[in-house]
Amino acid sequence: MDAEDDGRPQDRPLRRGWTTGACATAATKAAYTGLLTGDFPDPVEVTLPRGERAAFALAVSRREDGAATAGIVKDAGDDPDVTHGALVLATVRAGAPGSGITFRAGIGVGTVTRAGLPIPPGEPAINPVPRRMIAAAIAEVAAACRGGGDVVVEIGIEDGERLALKTLNGRLGIVGGLSILGTTGIVVPYSCAAWIHSIHRGIDVARAAGLTHIAGSTGSNSEAAIQKLYGLPEIALIDMGDFVGGMLKYLRRHPVPRVTIVGGVGKLAKLAQGLLDLHSKRGAVDLAALAALAKAAGGSDGLADHIVRSNTTAEAFGYAAAEGVALGDEVARAARETAQRVVEGCGVAIEIVLFDRDQYLVGQAPREPDHDASPPRNRRR
Repeated sequence: MDAEDDGRPQDRPLRRGWTTGACATAATKAAYTGLLTGDFPDPVEVTLPRGERAAFALAVSRREDGAATAGIVKDAGDDPDVTHGALVLATVRAGAPGSGITFRAGIGVGTVTRAGLPIPPGEPAINPVPRRMIAAAIAEVAAACRGGGDVVVEIGIEDGERLALKTLNGRLGIVGGLSILGTTGIVVPYSCAAWIHSIHRGIDVARAAGLTHIAGSTGSNSEAAIQKLYGLPEIALIDMGDFVGGMLKYLRRHPVPRVTIVGGVGKLAKLAQGLLDLHSKRGAVDLAALAALAKAAGGSDGLADHIVRSNTTAEAFGYAAAEGVALGDEVARAARETAQRVVEGCGVAIEIVLFDRDQYLVGQAPREPDHDASPPRNRRR
């Protein structure tokens, strides 16, 4: 997809935004100040993890029944973030003396139910860095306003439960809403940090559950096909999208014994030619290289010529199928070599499986001989 087609503003620098963690911190600071003094700072300033100061306008400020609530509308800048425009709320109440800070999930913020995430089961899905940011803001207000710092902080996101359906929270075992995220407080447009974060957390959850086989897929079609092929549980399915390199690099430090990489012919043809970011902007399929793989699989010079002149990878695979050449297996073999190099020596055995759009298996590179894959079903040459 060309840049002019992908929804990005074109004639100006992309505008950065704020994480849910930064918004929750600012809302908490305003609410605690309001609780102690009756006045809500607007705008409210907070310190981000790298030391920058950021100011946020309040959309909500109220006191009632021994509590104070402040709300901030999240601005994700030019990033297509699912939480852009969401109202992030913080309600602060006095806690028991010596209790410190108690975090609670308000409406639209999820609760962790599975091990393997940075926050233990039963806790609100407020990640460690936002918790530290909120704690620092509480301490700052307590020092300035002579508060004790013992508080109950409830973070909510208006409509968060519905918005969470557009995320991977359910698969990760976060129920009831969204997560409060962020490591820097800043959203970098189109950095895809949230997606990569979900990949990492998915691997963590699978490892904590004791799984020895996971599958990273490039899309929902290939994910459904690999789940049917192997009968994998949902928590074994990693929605890696284009970020096979991000998944593999994390697996290098957090290994799972058996990893299947599954996708369509176009994406995995790119992996076969050595690309670890499969997005169209990072490179196109090299049809000459694909033709060379077809010849290595026993294809004729005529087939190679057809492939080089193909308009799409699918068309090239059609020519190979007509000649009875197992191009998919050769692509899978080359893709496996690329992937295995990233995790070499880490105890991770890679398997590659290619499916077409009809979920027929068109190529497979087994893992090491002592880890042979189950016989493929619905194979199409």
